[in-house]
Amino acid sequence: MRTGDAPELNDVVAARLDTQDHRYTRGRRALVETLAEAEGPITISEILSRGTSLSMSSTYRNLAVLEEAGIVHRIVTSDEQARYELDDAVTEWHHHHLVCAGCGTVLDFTIPDDLEASLDRVLRRVARANGFTSEHHRLDLIGRCGACA
Repeated sequence: MRTGDAPELNDVVAARLDTQDHRYTRGRRALVETLAEAEGPITISEILSRGTSLSMSSTYRNLAVLEEAGIVHRIVTSDEQARYELDDAVTEWHHHHLVCAGCGTVLDFTIPDDLEASLDRVLRRVARANGFTSEHHRLDLIGRCGACA
C-alpha cells in the first residue's frame, strides 16, 4: 500500500474520526497500520494473522467505523470474503483493482495520468446526464487471474 509517512497518516485518520465523534483508539490504530503495511487489499483473516491483537468481533466493529469515516474501503469479491484497504482519500494514491471472479484475488493497478483525466471527464459527463453529482470514481475490472484462467 502506498501511503505518506506514518505520523501524517495517523494525523489524517485521527482528524477524520474526530469529525464523526469517534476516537482513534489503539485497536483502530493497529488496523490502520496493518492496512498501511499490506501490499494490497486484505481479508479479515489476513488482518488477524498479522497480530493486531484484536478479537474478530472487535476487528469487524472497528473496520465498520473506519469504513463509515471514509478511512477504509471494503472490496467485495466473488469468494464472499471482503477485502479491506485504506481509502484513496487517506493515502492520496488513486488506483483501481483487478478482481478475480474465480478465487477473489484483488490486485491494485494505476493508469497514466492523461488516461485517468479522460476517464474522470467521461464519468462526470455520464453522471451529469443522469442527474447525478460525481464525487470520485473507483474502477474494478472483473475477470480471471492467471491461476484461475
